[in-house]
Amino acid sequence: MPQERKRNSQDLANFLGDRSNSSPDWQTQLTAVARRFDQEYRRESFDLPPEVEAMPIFREWAGGSLAARIASPFWEIAQPRKQQRCLDIGCGVSFLIYPWRDWDAFFYGQDISEVARDTLNARGPQLNSKLFKGVQLGGAHRLNYEEQFDLAIATGFSCYYPLDYWSTVLSEVKRVLKPDGLFVFDVIDPDSAIAENWAILETYLGAEVFLEPLTDWEKTIQVASAKVVKKQPGELFQLYKVRFT
Repeated sequence: MPQERKRNSQDLANFLGDRSNSSPDWQTQLTAVARRFDQEYRRESFDLPPEVEAMPIFREWAGGSLAARIASPFWEIAQPRKQQRCLDIGCGVSFLIYPWRDWDAFFYGQDISEVARDTLNARGPQLNSKLFKGVQLGGAHRLNYEEQFDLAIATGFSCYYPLDYWSTVLSEVKRVLKPDGLFVFDVIDPDSAIAENWAILETYLGAEVFLEPLTDWEKTIQVASAKVVKKQPGELFQLYKVRFT
């Protein structure tokens, strides 16, 4: 097992290292986020101080109810349509959770977590070999695709990176989208009642959270030559659907 983890870490370093053109600050955060989610997907325990474990939001997270409460239902503002090519960035194990077979849309994924990549690449073809097109390992700032997609999705992870990183993500997404393609992603609403406690929990789990004002996010979207088509608030995250101009 130690040798396997060492080899997998080297695989990730190849994606996040010199070839990624990421700054040192990005590299540190990318590595931390990958480690945090690999640990959760492996169901390994986290060593947290008692005061964090006493927080109600920790008990929800540990009990498994928090994820469903804060998940962003991207399909409510941009449901994948039949035969569309869809790229799920930071996909986790979403192909096993969301109704891709009902949508009859082609699923392509990219994730920073080796465990998520390996799990989906092993189980996805068994679930539906026609719709599942595979998952690549890597950060959202360097998409390992040349295909032109109808829809790109990125939920649940923008909060772990500064706005300048997300500017690069927007540029990459624009590169792989068709001219009329849509991009759906979510950002934390820092005014949410649970935003601060959630950020504290995530920081102790190993991934620092950036609480940026929504106005700054919308300026970043505008600078990237993208237009907000629709937005939808949630309990923690706000969804944006944008089209590049």
